[in-house]
Amino acid sequence: MKKLNLVITATLVLTLLAGCGAKTTSNESSPGSTSETSNESSPIKLTWFDKNTGDAFTNPVALEITKKTGITVEIQQPTGNPLEKLNLMLASSDLPDVLMLDRGSDIMNKYIASGAVIPLNDLIDEYGPNIKKMYGDTLQKTRHTDGKNYYLANWYGLEKYPVFGFLMRMDIMKELDVGEKVNNGEPFTAQEFEDLLVKFKEKYPTIDGKPSIAMTLNGEDIGSAQWTFKGMFGMKTYYEENDELKKDIRDPRYLEMMKYINSLYNKGLMDKEWATLKTKQYEQKVAAGNVFATGNAVWNVGAPNTLLKADAPEGSNVEERQLYQYKVLAPGISADQTTYGPKSSLGWDGVTISKTNKDPVRTIKMLDFLASEEGQYLMMWGIEGKDWDMVDGKHVPRQEVLDGFTKDWDATAKATGIRKWTWMIKNGPGSDGTPYDLIGRYKTDPTTDLAIKNLADTAYDTAPYDNLGPAGGTSEAIMEQKVNEIVNKYYLKMALAPSEQQVTEMYNQMIKESDAAGLPKLEKLYNENYKQRLELWK
Repeated sequence: MKKLNLVITATLVLTLLAGCGAKTTSNESSPGSTSETSNESSPIKLTWFDKNTGDAFTNPVALEITKKTGITVEIQQPTGNPLEKLNLMLASSDLPDVLMLDRGSDIMNKYIASGAVIPLNDLIDEYGPNIKKMYGDTLQKTRHTDGKNYYLANWYGLEKYPVFGFLMRMDIMKELDVGEKVNNGEPFTAQEFEDLLVKFKEKYPTIDGKPSIAMTLNGEDIGSAQWTFKGMFGMKTYYEENDELKKDIRDPRYLEMMKYINSLYNKGLMDKEWATLKTKQYEQKVAAGNVFATGNAVWNVGAPNTLLKADAPEGSNVEERQLYQYKVLAPGISADQTTYGPKSSLGWDGVTISKTNKDPVRTIKMLDFLASEEGQYLMMWGIEGKDWDMVDGKHVPRQEVLDGFTKDWDATAKATGIRKWTWMIKNGPGSDGTPYDLIGRYKTDPTTDLAIKNLADTAYDTAPYDNLGPAGGTSEAIMEQKVNEIVNKYYLKMALAPSEQQVTEMYNQMIKESDAAGLPKLEKLYNENYKQRLELWK
């Protein structure tokens, strides 16, 4: 996941496409050759495309990186659509020295296939001891289909951390006499959850003059709603049967899930408007004070929670006037079978070296420093003696840094450089047990702490199933788009259907239309790519 900031809402997207065949090219200067000499004593400048930030490389962390490596960086980021800029650069071969691209994306595959970025294996073998140590088998698993590494991922490594779940107002839960399950880590059964929604509606027909809403969802972010309920029913990216991957809609639990969602809607426990809500409308509705529950990623309710706390009546427990995340079990699903935490151990973005880079050796040495533990703490914690201190063998952040991020995340990141550059960042703790991600993991709040307690054990690695679909621009890609449109259309239809019988009828029609649109052919492709991946990982 990128940064966890419970004040700023983020969006969780899983839109990675499959890799395509690659070829490598070389230019006259052979930039990828490790035999190329490099004068480390002389300063050099690298042009660097970073789709995540356009800030100048002049903050304190940036200057310290330059001091450590002798390399200054000129950040390039378009003011418009990064994808358009990347396609223009590729077409013109006017490439920066380093590019950070979406890992596994179609644009990454285009850059690899065209030879615009170089393989890193020889460079890593000769100049990347920290890369080898930190990445471990991630290097093996992020190889392209030709067996070569073209990028270094960030936010890699499987982390036991909550993602999706059912969120409920703690203050209202206590008023409904929930008992110890408010904070003891025990999950709720589906019936218990439904009973809470019913009790809420009975106890509070209106709140502050507004009709009460037992539960709402973000209609614009349909993925978060789907993954929350899939987690409840123990469903994953694909349905596996007899060692074969099938689309999740073929899972028998899919229909049961849709019936449950539909029953909440028809019993008046689901917001009648949820399917049409845009993100801003959803946030405003949740923050209005008359909504009890929702289903979402833990970080997507940061803004509503902030407003709920700000509007807390005088004398009330401010921290309890927030949405807290809980685990709900579908009938027949045990706590350890839930799948609320889909996370890829292979990361989000990938840092690449372009074919026009005149000093790939100095570049990989810089990347090796950034990948090291020293580099990780520099990028994510700042400068020792200024932003943090080493006390009894452990990194200890200075309070003014923590306070600054609490007060104004963006301004503090810009001023200090902390967490501004997320190149090759690894999930999890360093050797002293403190997390690399200071702001996202070291400093938490009550909502995050309880989410970890309730749902961290539901995390599972999606890496084997990522990007198994067709390559972009192919006829199969168009076919997959059509199938997904059919599924999304019927998802809403089933959720809002007048009766359970119609849910079943719509489900059968969805399967029929998906098959006609080419789903069996796509499933064959998923399995072929899956088997090739497992073979590549050996």
